[in-house]
Amino acid sequence: MEDLILYVATWNVAAKSPSDNEPFHQLLGLETNSSSYINVPDIYVIGFQEVKSQPQNMLWNAVFEDPWTEKIKQILCGIGLVKIQTVRLQGLQMSIFIKRSHLIHIRDIEHLLTRRGLGGIWGNKGAISYRFGIYGCSLALVNCHFTPHDNLMDERIEDYKQVLDNQFSISETSNILFHDYVFWFGDLNFRLDESKPAEQIVEMISSGSLPSLFKDDQLLRVKKSGDAFSELTEHPVTFPPTYKFETGFDSYDIKRRPAWTDRILYQVNTNAYDNVTLKAEVTNYKSHMNYRVSDHRPVTAQFKIKVFRPTREKMIQFHTLPQWHVGESNKVFYNVCSTLDTSNEDWIAIYKSDFTSLDNYVAYVYAQQSNDCETIQDYQRQDSDPQELMQERWIIFSDSSILFEGSYVLIYFSREPRSIYGMSEEFRALRERY
Repeated sequence: MEDLILYVATWNVAAKSPSDNEPFHQLLGLETNSSSYINVPDIYVIGFQEVKSQPQNMLWNAVFEDPWTEKIKQILCGIGLVKIQTVRLQGLQMSIFIKRSHLIHIRDIEHLLTRRGLGGIWGNKGAISYRFGIYGCSLALVNCHFTPHDNLMDERIEDYKQVLDNQFSISETSNILFHDYVFWFGDLNFRLDESKPAEQIVEMISSGSLPSLFKDDQLLRVKKSGDAFSELTEHPVTFPPTYKFETGFDSYDIKRRPAWTDRILYQVNTNAYDNVTLKAEVTNYKSHMNYRVSDHRPVTAQFKIKVFRPTREKMIQFHTLPQWHVGESNKVFYNVCSTLDTSNEDWIAIYKSDFTSLDNYVAYVYAQQSNDCETIQDYQRQDSDPQELMQERWIIFSDSSILFEGSYVLIYFSREPRSIYGMSEEFRALRERY
């Protein structure tokens, strides 16, 4: 087994814009502004709640990155990570970043949206559920924003159940809790039992009586009763309540009773495989009290998870491209593992070699199993299993696929469920000189 480091961050940003005075390095576990970091996590999962979602914001963000994601992206992509996807449900948003070296091991990407506002027809409350496989293990990620207010705990319990009722298409992991690893986070909105007024809660926080205060936590209660989240684990909470603050200050707004609304929980199906024990080690779980732009404080957790060792097998292997001719059609050869189930709806995309997001493709073509993509020959690789054959195929990109000289790569995607099966070496595209 191998270790992967996964970093989760959640923050209700209260429809604010990011502050130029609050750099995100510390929020991302990167303590300095250095361009070279040691032990950078392999996967980042960033969940926001209450991102601005007025019509003009949604229209702008359909074309450009929202300011929060852009600020995260500038840092993470500058140190070798690539954004896999950003998924949005009104003000709820989740982005997944991963180190470039792991890209071709990502399998079966899928997401679900659970709307819980206005009886399930509006997305101001609800959840984004996201799943994918990596190195033979399945991960489920849930970013949620549940029903608010102290007295509506039953509605929060129902929110939880409704998210679980939403099913993925892959039968073995159709339920969120069927995955090898589950990470559930967000503004869960569980409050403290109503026995103490806001002033007394603030006094207990100031005096350091957090363990005594935490006994009144509603999430702790519903976990113990089995009403919700009993299947998941939370690392001991040692930070003060993350809601509700006076915006821009360190003092609580006692119009609302302070509470630990912002949480990160996890589950490991430890014995999912014979002779192997899966494990998630929490290496830190904390809030970040120096980020004051919202009335919530962000919360982060870092996990070390066990996955299977990478195999030598390559599902798709591109031939070396001697040169790409700009303004001309170009033929690309690649090998396909014979055990791989390909489809006419698979596609091969061109990216600039320094791409930072899978959304930023230059052009693509479908890898059709037709006259445009023919099997040339079957052969056995010297380093492969005797029964494993590779099929050599080719496909043609049109003369308008690349219009500018530069360095590029090719990536092979499966259609449904979305997987990444191969990436070419970097190649140069040059215009023919006459």
